Amino acid sequence: MAEIRLTKLEQGQTKIKNVPIAVTPEGFWCCPSPVVFQKTMKTQHPLNKPKPSSPPPKTPLPKKHSPGTDKKPTSIPSRSANTSDEQRNTSSGTPVVSERVSRSKIENLRRKVSIEFGEPGNSDLKVVLLGKQGFAVRLSVHKNVLAEYSSFFAHKLLEQQPGLSCLEIDDCEDIEIYVETVGLMYCKDLKQRLIKQNLSRVLRILKVAEQLGFDICIRLCLEYLEAVPWVGDEEEEKVVSSVLSLQGQGIGVTPVLKRVCSNALNPPKDTISDILDLVLKSNEERGRREMKSIVLKLLREGNCLPSSSGLADICSGTIYSSCRGCLSSLLFLFRQAAEPGFADKSLDSKEPVVKQIALEADNLLWLLEILADRRAADEFAVMWASQQELASLHAKLSIMCRHHVSCITARLYVGIGKGELLPSKDTRHSLLQTWFQPLINDYSWLQHGRRSFDRKVVEEGIGRTILTLPLEDQQSILLAWLGSFLKAGDNCPNLQKAFEVWWRRTFIRPYVEQTNPLQADGSMTSRE
Repeated sequence: MAEIRLTKLEQGQTKIKNVPIAVTPEGFWCCPSPVVFQKTMKTQHPLNKPKPSSPPPKTPLPKKHSPGTDKKPTSIPSRSANTSDEQRNTSSGTPVVSERVSRSKIENLRRKVSIEFGEPGNSDLKVVLLGKQGFAVRLSVHKNVLAEYSSFFAHKLLEQQPGLSCLEIDDCEDIEIYVETVGLMYCKDLKQRLIKQNLSRVLRILKVAEQLGFDICIRLCLEYLEAVPWVGDEEEEKVVSSVLSLQGQGIGVTPVLKRVCSNALNPPKDTISDILDLVLKSNEERGRREMKSIVLKLLREGNCLPSSSGLADICSGTIYSSCRGCLSSLLFLFRQAAEPGFADKSLDSKEPVVKQIALEADNLLWLLEILADRRAADEFAVMWASQQELASLHAKLSIMCRHHVSCITARLYVGIGKGELLPSKDTRHSLLQTWFQPLINDYSWLQHGRRSFDRKVVEEGIGRTILTLPLEDQQSILLAWLGSFLKAGDNCPNLQKAFEVWWRRTFIRPYVEQTNPLQADGSMTSRE
């Protein structure tokens, strides 16, 4: 164990504080810890306080006490004692690390903090690091070591005039790490020393090593970053930003960046397609449900990024391919379940078909949810509206098998009602003509058999979808609904709000006069 000597000078008085530091087997004197620097700065605060306005006492200068040493006046050494200490320090040849503080307007006094750091031995160069916080650190080093390991110092030494043995480095942002990085040039096993550091500190060392052109240190820091785990998004962003700054300098950063970017042969379309196939074909209920939730969440996050427009086109094409496969499978299963005698089969024989119908319907519902989030579900509405055979087979199946399909219909109505998809008028009309009655038939089961079913949201979506149609189509659909509602009551969607809007549009406040449409348009224009 060795020591550094912390010297504080003020008004001709000196206070010396010994601080223990570690020394490596190679003889490198480790940099004082950040705590030492912080304590050094804190000791200045009492000195910066303004003195009272009363005139100073006329006592001799050596008998004055600084505000920072008033607690134990008897322990303060005399000026002569301080001088002898300084002479001993100078004779020992120990390099001095100094800090200058700007003059106070009130005191107009120069204050200086000096740190004796290491032993000069046979050093032939002094490097003075001027920190932004006021520290001036003087290092005793060797020209041949710095020139061998650092292109920065090699260039500086070539420019230096012969006979000069001091080199100043201005505005060191991280003076503590700068000193440590210079010290690493003296280490025989630099890799072993880096392993003992945490990721944040290695990133700081990497930054200084880049400034110094310390290539061996840069390479070992990159090897460390490639192997060490990155915990959380914040660490990942710090590592990537630090490494990317080196990329344009011809430094091999590819192994580190391979964690976050890939040059694989498979394009994103193929990867997404593989993920969708794995999820859609899974027979493990819990795993499939959790992965559907995760993939949906990740795709939603991607929707928020402006750079994801190209990926959105890739995803939509892949998803629609999966939709067509699920629809084909669902129609095949409906045909099986609608065959004569299927209902008379044993439960063990029917159960696989029933479960597969539920699975394919849930898959379609999940894909529709993804498309609706991406505002790309218009084509799905066209596909679903054209499933006349599926809708006709619907009535032949037991409600336990078929009600899953009605969830898809309900989600489409909700999407249209919220403006998440904007299919054409013909598509909207066909959706209601083909699938509204099957939804009514399954409505009681949906309410009581599915916890996720939100009656209020679904009824609002159905009503808004109806009200997007021409008034004559609204009338025919709502009158058909009224007959069902008066028979089934709560087992039928409650569309009273939509019915009231249609009524007011028809009987109370018609927007167009019952005349020639062209004349009506002209009259409206004239009123505007």
